[in-house]
Amino acid sequence: MSAIAYRFAVNVTPKPGILDPQGRAVEASLGHLGIVGVSGVRVGRRIELTVEAASEEAARGVAGRLAAELLANPLIEAHEIVLLGSGAPGAR
Repeated sequence: MSAIAYRFAVNVTPKPGILDPQGRAVEASLGHLGIVGVSGVRVGRRIELTVEAASEEAARGVAGRLAAELLANPLIEAHEIVLLGSGAPGAR
């Protein structure tokens, strides 16, 4: 079976209850811009990657392992994996 290229986004954000100074700074700046009604700002990061695997499940497993072991600090960050799409075998 040929490998198929799966494109994922890994969204990493601070876990609930963890201080988020960047989120606080953004929220504090909203008033200077005249923006009201926005709260609970959390700042994270997004990593996009392509995994070649025989199935989406196998590719998601690789992306999940990368997220858990390399891309996110499991003590203070949560991660979410989102499938962006898949291509033909061997596509990049």
